[in-house]
Amino acid sequence: MKTRLLIIAIALLFSANLAVAQEAKMRFGVLGGINMQTFNGKDFDGDKLENDMIIGYHGGVNVQIPIVPEFYFQPGVLFTTKGAKNTSGSVTSTYKISYIEVPLNLVYKGLLGNGYIMLGFGPYISYGIMGSANYEGGSLSYENDIVFQNVVESGDPLLDTYFKAFDAGGNIFVGYEMGGGIFAQLNTQFGMLQINPEDNRIPDNESVLRNTGFGFSLGYRF
Repeated sequence: MKTRLLIIAIALLFSANLAVAQEAKMRFGVLGGINMQTFNGKDFDGDKLENDMIIGYHGGVNVQIPIVPEFYFQPGVLFTTKGAKNTSGSVTSTYKISYIEVPLNLVYKGLLGNGYIMLGFGPYISYGIMGSANYEGGSLSYENDIVFQNVVESGDPLLDTYFKAFDAGGNIFVGYEMGGGIFAQLNTQFGMLQINPEDNRIPDNESVLRNTGFGFSLGYRF
């Protein structure tokens, strides 16, 4: 009897939540902002990288899909730029990579004042579509396009700069959405995949690069 009552209670609760979710409509949003990005990881010798951040930007769309009251699934599509700056001796190297990125966040929206506080987290996947590497120092001034491939072989051009195209990691963000639909948010992002390819030209290569950074976004939800 108790088991039957528990099942009925769970079913009623699920039905109520489903009804609320159906009454709440999906809402689309547009957003854009700036990134502060760098590469974390190890160099060829296995020592910790000492890179500087670069400024990038992002822009795109997302949609909030209600799950239960105050919780939403929020997938999106963004164009975003990432990279890093490194100084070794007299040479400064700057890397800029553009990605198409798909964040898949779970979002809590709680009423606060005349709007909503937003707390979100989830994974992202991204794919590099273009990029550049710039080297400056002394009489050296050289720039090339980034080549995307997973493995660098001994016969590949020595002066090309190589990265993997695919990346994935996690997002965490906090923000505020006003009653009229305008919102602002701060986010941090940490890559979980190695974005530098396996380089068979370098014996005992221990280098590992991962994207990491934070950003600020402004947007509007319809």
